[in-house]
Amino acid sequence: MQTAIEELFLEVTGQKIIPVDRLSVKKQILDQKSSKHKNVILEILDNPDIRDQFILKLTYHSNSIEGSTLSEPDTAAILFDNAALPNKSLTEQLEAKNHQTALNYLFDHIAKKQKIDEDLVLKLHGILMNGVRPDAGSYRNHGVHITGVNLPTANYIRVPDLMSKIMVEAGKASKDIIGLSANIHSQLEQIHPFSDGNGRVGRLLMSAMLLKKNLAPAIIRQQQKQLYYTYLYKAQTKDDHSQLEDFLCDAVMDGFKILERLDVK
Repeated sequence: MQTAIEELFLEVTGQKIIPVDRLSVKKQILDQKSSKHKNVILEILDNPDIRDQFILKLTYHSNSIEGSTLSEPDTAAILFDNAALPNKSLTEQLEAKNHQTALNYLFDHIAKKQKIDEDLVLKLHGILMNGVRPDAGSYRNHGVHITGVNLPTANYIRVPDLMSKIMVEAGKASKDIIGLSANIHSQLEQIHPFSDGNGRVGRLLMSAMLLKKNLAPAIIRQQQKQLYYTYLYKAQTKDDHSQLEDFLCDAVMDGFKILERLDVK
């Protein structure tokens, strides 16, 4: 018997597995895009308009996926004009500023060619949850349940060991960075290492992995939330990452549109 989320998946896609040749072509196109940009991270850092677009899009969409009620113009006002919006919660506004700070830290970290490792993940969580949660920068010390899905998370006692193992994998060189990013993301979200902020940290980590391989960050839009969650769940429960990888390829292409000043959404 199919679960509701699996039925939605079949309704949306009409197929269970993305053909290997289709994925290969998409990954080749991304490689070709990458080869046209000498150094993606320096291109972002050297062009303030591009940097601001990435910060705005990544912050707005990632926080919206997690339930933030800030609009994109609200987010822009908070990030770039230091506006304080009286009709929006202070926590949401702080989370937007924290995400901006985390991205700036991540960009500089990659530009300096520093490691993608467990310390980076903990640092990013510490920045994201600074002033929001007392356990910012620390793994959870209690059980958690992912709302809306029947998916077991890791026992909190095992979290440090599990995170250590997947972050060793995340830092390795790979010819298939899309495949590796999708795999690491699905594992991290199932481990659910933090009491809050798991999705945001996971998407930041994907951006770091992609940038390190000279690809644009993946723009996962809040309008795609249900698709994203569906493909993520399939990767976690069916050992099939093809939909998530296909989705990620499209999200990276959206990132290249920003890099090439083509994004109009």
